[in-house]
Amino acid sequence: MLQQILHDMYIDPELLAELSDVQKHILFYKMREEQLRRWREREAWEALAQAEGLRPQKVKRGMWLRAASDKHIQWLLGADGEVWVWIMGEGPGDKPYEEISEELIAERARLQAQREAEELWRQKEAEITKKFRDALANEKARILAEKWKVEMEDRKAAKVLEERIREEFKRKEEEERKRGEEQIRLQEEQRAKELYWTLKQAQLQSGTSEREEREWEEQLRRSKAADEERSRGAQRARDEYRRHSLRAIQKGTVAGLSSMFQELGQSQEQEARLYHHLPGPGPPPPLAIPVSRTWERPLRPVSREVIVRWFKEEQLPRRAGFERNTKSIAPWFHGIISREDAEDLLENMTEGAFLVRVSEKIWGYTLSYRLQKGFKHFLVDASGDFYSFLGVDPNRHATLTDLIDFHKEEIITVSGGELLQEPCGQRDSPPDYHLLFE
Repeated sequence: MLQQILHDMYIDPELLAELSDVQKHILFYKMREEQLRRWREREAWEALAQAEGLRPQKVKRGMWLRAASDKHIQWLLGADGEVWVWIMGEGPGDKPYEEISEELIAERARLQAQREAEELWRQKEAEITKKFRDALANEKARILAEKWKVEMEDRKAAKVLEERIREEFKRKEEEERKRGEEQIRLQEEQRAKELYWTLKQAQLQSGTSEREEREWEEQLRRSKAADEERSRGAQRARDEYRRHSLRAIQKGTVAGLSSMFQELGQSQEQEARLYHHLPGPGPPPPLAIPVSRTWERPLRPVSREVIVRWFKEEQLPRRAGFERNTKSIAPWFHGIISREDAEDLLENMTEGAFLVRVSEKIWGYTLSYRLQKGFKHFLVDASGDFYSFLGVDPNRHATLTDLIDFHKEEIITVSGGELLQEPCGQRDSPPDYHLLFE
């Protein structure tokens, strides 16, 4: 699974949500290492191609840019030969700062009052227009009703009457508009005075510039603190990755022991015992058990039926979920249960309690761990011929039981100090894993 992520340089958002902060840091660190490796490989190939004459030599970026543009700047100098500087309010003919400030405040107040007055006038004009439009329509309707009622023969007289009424309403509308404009003008002047004194008092009472500067410094301090915390988190993730890598070498738990035996000069008899179960001291490693490949495994789990078949086809031959060298199922092993069900089982247990459940996100498992306050969930990748924590622990273990026993003595992460102590067993009958072993 990790190799697939590094190959595609992409991780599914649902899978990313399952990872803890430390796992995300380490996964990012590994993806960054892969990017650097690809870059170095490409640079080496291009250097080799240039040496063999397959590609023209690169031209340094600044050589042609310098020829294309030779622009520069030059400071304006004063009579004394120094850089000319003008300070507002101190030059000849400049207004004092207080006068400029007064004018700016007055202008801001005037513009604000003007905008508010324009908005009020638009509302007032709409009201006046609607009022007289409705009155005119009503009057026309009344006239038409009377005309048709008495069957007036003199249509011209009716037209003259209508025009006279129209002129009367138009005159009243103009008078109403003038009164509205005068009212809005008075409100605008009053609002300008109010805004002026409000802005003036705000300038006198609160040092606006000083307060903004303090807020900016506080925001800058918080931003720097957040950057430092992210840097420390990334450093802890890198230290965690190096610690596990060194521990894996010391413990000798990395998969692929056959190549190590060959490099160390091991005999062909040891190779045969490791891979073909020849008689020898101790039980044969579970890795040597052949895995059935009679079915085509999808890229990721798509249903519970597919997960059950994957477990029976690939995991049962590797004795996943069994105690070491016995036919008993381990007390910490559980079936396909959700994160909520796992947390419910661990709710009343002490810190260090744990269980392993079959994952619905990847081909592997999820180790659910009880903290003093809350829970943690670690993905265990089983898509290859080994078991390892996805993005946290580079150690590769031959069996799932080896991984669990290893972390009963060694913590999972330095930052969390998780140590597997008490397994969380089954609560219901039949057990939640019964479909996997039917």
